[in-house]
Amino acid sequence: MTNNQEMIKAGNAMVKVLEAWGVDHLYGIPGGSINSTMDALLEEKDRIKYIQVRHEEVGAMAAAADAKLTGKIGVAFGSAGPGGTHLLNGLYDAREDHVPVLALVGQFGTGGMNMDTFQEMNENPIYADVSVYNVTVMTAASLPHIIDEAIRRAYAQNGVAVVQIPVDLPWQEIPAESWYASANSFQKPVYEHVDAADAQKMIDILAEAERPLIYYGIGTRGAGTELASLAEKMKIPMLSTYPAKGILPDRHPHYLGSANRVAHKPANDALPQADVILFIGSNYPFAEVSKAFKNVKKFLQIDINPAMLGKRHHADVALLADAKQALMKLVELAPTKEVSPWWQANLANIQNWHAYLDKLEHQTSGDLQAYQVYNALNAITNDESIFSLDVGDVNMLANRHLLLKPTNRHFTSNLFATMGVGIPGAIAAKLNYPDKQVFSLSGDGGAAMVMQDLVTQVQYGLPIINVVFSNQQFGFIKDEQEDTNAGYIGVEFNDINFAKVADAVGMQGFRVQKISELADVFAKAKEIAKTQPVLIDARISNERPIPVEAMELDSARFDAKTIADFKQRYAADDLQPFAHYLDQFGVENSQAEAQQGGF
Repeated sequence: MTNNQEMIKAGNAMVKVLEAWGVDHLYGIPGGSINSTMDALLEEKDRIKYIQVRHEEVGAMAAAADAKLTGKIGVAFGSAGPGGTHLLNGLYDAREDHVPVLALVGQFGTGGMNMDTFQEMNENPIYADVSVYNVTVMTAASLPHIIDEAIRRAYAQNGVAVVQIPVDLPWQEIPAESWYASANSFQKPVYEHVDAADAQKMIDILAEAERPLIYYGIGTRGAGTELASLAEKMKIPMLSTYPAKGILPDRHPHYLGSANRVAHKPANDALPQADVILFIGSNYPFAEVSKAFKNVKKFLQIDINPAMLGKRHHADVALLADAKQALMKLVELAPTKEVSPWWQANLANIQNWHAYLDKLEHQTSGDLQAYQVYNALNAITNDESIFSLDVGDVNMLANRHLLLKPTNRHFTSNLFATMGVGIPGAIAAKLNYPDKQVFSLSGDGGAAMVMQDLVTQVQYGLPIINVVFSNQQFGFIKDEQEDTNAGYIGVEFNDINFAKVADAVGMQGFRVQKISELADVFAKAKEIAKTQPVLIDARISNERPIPVEAMELDSARFDAKTIADFKQRYAADDLQPFAHYLDQFGVENSQAEAQQGGF
């Protein structure tokens, strides 16, 4: 090495690697063991934006949301010990939803490692389960290379990469020419081949089916037109997993909704009676425990991931292919089928269900309910609005009442289902799409977990419309306890006036308690959110949303009093059992029922 060799701090090289991969912002809280990285971020502040959150969990959740929304890697960091462990909730969310996230974790300097010093511990085992790549940096020279490797692994395996960084290493200088980023070489696989013979087998089976269904998941995103074309051509009703909501317009006349509990009645009605299912781009995690496919005679599966083929049910025909390409081939091969009684019964059932939802949403008297809040929300959204949803009843209600088009985006914690993701996700959405309307939708339970980071929205001038549904309970769990427990415990809590919380952090807030107040408040919020964040605290009633997994409507199964009580409780006077439409169109009722499964 010559005396005039150009040098660079290892931390600066590390941050430049992030920049080369297109990372333009990251989240975290500084600490002694991460301060060398903070130094590098300070020097690179014109090229990468540091977002100070008030809890590392929020940073990791926002990083996961970055990846879910954009497909680009999200990045969060925490200092040694508690700063890093606080990241875990968001990292597990990313792991379960298979999105690329990089976590930078501080570590005591190399001179004090393995000496039981302050906040020093063997961090590697902590992150072993959550990650696809998990290493501790040993030398300054290897730091940028390890970050580059971590990002490539996270992308390649759609998972979490964790790098622990002893604090002394980023401050050390390394030769400026000793590192590089491989970002320019990164490519995603392109899947264009569709096996024509297997596609024809699928079409032949679907053409002979008496009660076929198309069951699609998020792997079909961008293929809504092809899904609708196949359904219309072959007269096959469609249902989806909940995360796939919005791939087709929510009130599409051939769309049954999703099944199980966060679900719609028509999907739960049709699924147990189906004889053939085309399962495409989907991972239905309740399939085995709910015995969802126990009555299916033929199961056809299309997936881009070979590990998914046959995972949830024995596949009679399995096709490894991109969903859109496969659907295009199926549409090409498909015959045009005549209207069938099965098709007619399902479409009538869908219409009846939509009328029920509309009735709830447009109620003008009585206590304020979540349904009317969603109606007011739908009135101020547009075709490109983005929705970050928390976890709980807010998922179930948004699934039924938030009206999306394929150009909208909505996301939540799909499989890990961690509460508190609504507000962090909205922060990520607004950072990535500053010109689009962004909402966070949370129950008061989830909002209370992360409400401190409302100030992050204010601090960075992120115009987000935050809606909190307040009813002083963990409603989703309370309803589970109604079904499975001897009584209620731990599911009710004191009220928080989130409008005052908003005011305390410098955000304009409204508390709505009457249906008549909704339109005016939501219109004001829409105007405010053109330039600054705003919060609406909707003080809703605490009744249970209709349990579509346990309907009590069919007179062949329930006595008149049970049906009358059920209809009265859920304002369901005009809601018909599926048996009514099966009988109307001459379809034999197999009397098969959906099972919830799970907890």
